[in-house]
Amino acid sequence: MPDLSSFPITRRWPALHPDRIQLYSLNTPNGVKASIMLEEAGLAYEPHFVDIMQSESHTPEFLSLNPNGKIPAMIDPDGPGGQPLGLFESGAILLYLADKTGRFIPADPARRWETIQWVFFQMASIGPMFGQVGFFHKFSGKDIEDPRPLQRYVDESKRLLGVLDARLDGRTWLMGDDYTIADIATLGWVDNLINFYEARELVGFDGFTHVGAWLERGLARPAVQRGLAIPSRG
Repeated sequence: MPDLSSFPITRRWPALHPDRIQLYSLNTPNGVKASIMLEEAGLAYEPHFVDIMQSESHTPEFLSLNPNGKIPAMIDPDGPGGQPLGLFESGAILLYLADKTGRFIPADPARRWETIQWVFFQMASIGPMFGQVGFFHKFSGKDIEDPRPLQRYVDESKRLLGVLDARLDGRTWLMGDDYTIADIATLGWVDNLINFYEARELVGFDGFTHVGAWLERGLARPAVQRGLAIPSRG
């Protein structure tokens, strides 16, 4: 049985099954990347609910695994060389799990890097811009009288949706016929934008028909449906 006692995070969130991947997360757009990937890959894992509204991601135990204080983070008890490995950053977790399982990333080097670039596109652009739309449209930013911050992020989100729409024209998934970590990285954010952030009309989402069809295909996947609810908010 793997010994995870060297990871202080396990003192606050004990591992009932230390032989399984330990996931510390919440079902936010970044958090569900990890849970969807774990569900799609069929890996055994134990999810731990991290209440970010109660600043649990800034406790000493959580910061010992991710000094940036963000979910998701994870421990793989069977990491490289059979040794436990702790990881944070959702994009790194996706890449690690793809390499670990040999799934959801092409083996061909050129297509592998093409996939990775779309993961980085989500990390660098889709997530930050959509998140700002949520802040200024639904949360405390909506009380700011100056309309320019919201409009700036709405305009940029529309542009990014246009990039996705062009990419998906004639493609089932971002990499064509292959469903990959690029799709897993992006699905939760697009779903969140139009549903949780309630920005469907604001960004003119229905005009991006290829993105809409791709989102429907993604949300129809059973593993995506399961992953979107893990870890639940209790």
